[in-house]
Amino acid sequence: MPSRGDVHYFGAGPAPLPTSVLESASKALLNYKDKGIGLCEISHRSAEANEILARTRACLSTLLDVPDNYEILFLQSGGSGEFSAVVFNIVANWVERRRKVAETELAVSGTAGEQLEKNVFARLKKEVDEELKLDYLVTGSWSLKASQEAARLVGAKHINVALDARRSNDGKFGKIPDESEWTLTPTVAGRGPALVYYCDNETVDGVEFPHFPSCLESPSGSEDDGPLVVADMSSNFISRRVDVRKFGVIFGGAQKNVGNTGITIAVVRKSLLPPASNMASTSLLRQLGLPVAPVVLDWPTIAKNNSLYNTLPIFDVWIAGQVMEGLVQSYGVKKISGQQEVSDRKAKLIYGVLDKYSQVYTVVPHETVRSRMNICFRVGGGAAEKENAFLDGAEKRGLLGLKGHRSVGGIRASNYNAVSTEGAEKLARYLEDFAQGQ
Repeated sequence: MPSRGDVHYFGAGPAPLPTSVLESASKALLNYKDKGIGLCEISHRSAEANEILARTRACLSTLLDVPDNYEILFLQSGGSGEFSAVVFNIVANWVERRRKVAETELAVSGTAGEQLEKNVFARLKKEVDEELKLDYLVTGSWSLKASQEAARLVGAKHINVALDARRSNDGKFGKIPDESEWTLTPTVAGRGPALVYYCDNETVDGVEFPHFPSCLESPSGSEDDGPLVVADMSSNFISRRVDVRKFGVIFGGAQKNVGNTGITIAVVRKSLLPPASNMASTSLLRQLGLPVAPVVLDWPTIAKNNSLYNTLPIFDVWIAGQVMEGLVQSYGVKKISGQQEVSDRKAKLIYGVLDKYSQVYTVVPHETVRSRMNICFRVGGGAAEKENAFLDGAEKRGLLGLKGHRSVGGIRASNYNAVSTEGAEKLARYLEDFAQGQ
């Protein structure tokens, strides 16, 4: 029976965790801080739970230099739950901002009371019907699912797929066309799309944005001068530097680079979190034919309750905090740039061998958008016997979790933070040996 040290796991998620964190967790599960009870047993309302939340937030803020005008939320329902939460919360915020403008401008004419309310509603209804647009950049399976969920919630007429990368790659994902080909909703007189959404790293398809899209930059650097950008960073979270100020919302499931399955982390600009009493009312949204968020996905409610509106799995938050605290201690003033150097080095090592033996291996995505986190390739042109032989040989060497996603097949080596440099080197040696044996 192999020991943990004999195995290197490259699964796409749940992903490996640092052994040191798991060793600490085994103790905390039995007796947390010598209290005689385990970490899974403490109340989420306890002082200990609040300390864990505060410490985890502090570590993430340190790593990513999260500005003070952002809130860090811990939620449940995974990244897929945030596909819905993004729509609920951003649309409600859009309606409320438009309502305030309409009320202010229409009141100038002297209209008041019930007639003002009717006029405001009529204007809002027209603006929702004609102007509400949510822009999606579809570059892989997850952004596609997010766009489909948005269409399900608010109706397809409100969704603008500004980019479908399959159209420039023979019906398959694997490229990101030039920004000049994107069809973003125009911004006229300061009014543009309610949001622009993209998935920074597509886990299934091995596609990663090399940098923040230039066309989404705010001309002045102000949050009021440019589109509200939402990014799903589930599979490259805390693996490279991110300028948080460029985004309205960043979210990600924890089970890739941050922790174990159970929590989702969202970094939300506070201007998107007004008190619930100032948000578009439930009745107004319904009258406008728009969806109302379940309370457990309502960001203002979660923020107001310190992420503890319902029973949060504190053990999962603690795991994430331990992982991030380890990065803070390891990289010091480099912060997340230190981890980025390691991630880039591991990816370069593996891609280098794949490119060296291009007669045996075919990297799936275009070179300009290759993911550092999910390295997708085919063996022997995708022949089943070749790929099965590759996977069998890898398993014998303790290299596990390399089978591609069921929807696309092939091989996928997920190069998350907890995959050691030693593991990447061992995979590279196997790639060499297998290729030479063909």
